[in-house]
Amino acid sequence: MKVFRLFSLLDRLRSAGGPVSAEALARALEVSPRTIYRDMATLQAMGAPVRGEAGLGYQMERGYFLPPLSFDEEELEAIALGMRLVGARGDAPLGEAALRVAGKIGAAAGEAGGEATLRLPLRAVTREHPQVEAARHWLPGLRRAIRRQRIVLLAYRDLAGRESRRRVRPLGLTVFDEVWLLTGWCEERGDFRNFRLDRIMSVEETGERAPSERGRRFEDYVASL
Repeated sequence: MKVFRLFSLLDRLRSAGGPVSAEALARALEVSPRTIYRDMATLQAMGAPVRGEAGLGYQMERGYFLPPLSFDEEELEAIALGMRLVGARGDAPLGEAALRVAGKIGAAAGEAGGEATLRLPLRAVTREHPQVEAARHWLPGLRRAIRRQRIVLLAYRDLAGRESRRRVRPLGLTVFDEVWLLTGWCEERGDFRNFRLDRIMSVEETGERAPSERGRRFEDYVASL
């Protein structure tokens, strides 16, 4: 996530007409100003020509351009197959995003490389299952809640048919052959819980933000396995 945030900061500074305050950048990226200060220090340590002026904000030196991307043959194949897998297994917005990314990757590879990427003999196919179709209905909202660190009210029916309502911090999504799984921090249980997306009955956004806390993050759950 931090890598994507750093690139987002560079893109915003490059497109800005003048200095941008840390507060404005923090609001745009939904982080704290303190995080922006640390990220800017990281960028400057990496050699990015970012200048900060007290009372004005941050701006990028003129004439600076991000270096073009370059990929070898196996990297292009990995990217192409990954994008096609996302297109085959994800929801509609995610599939459309995968197509846009594939186009950008192809453009970065140059005209010849882009055409070659589009023609790669690699395909991803998924069989349609009722549980996959049910999962796709909830994917966009849950992905948004994960990105924005929002608590949701989840109505859920388990495999035994028992129904419950939980206040959950959505943390991560895992896709298996036929099932999507949501990993979240259950506020009622005070512990991690996994929910099959095809068993979800409803999802309500509360508007409450749950900051990242050690011991309640997706990486903490993975480390506990």
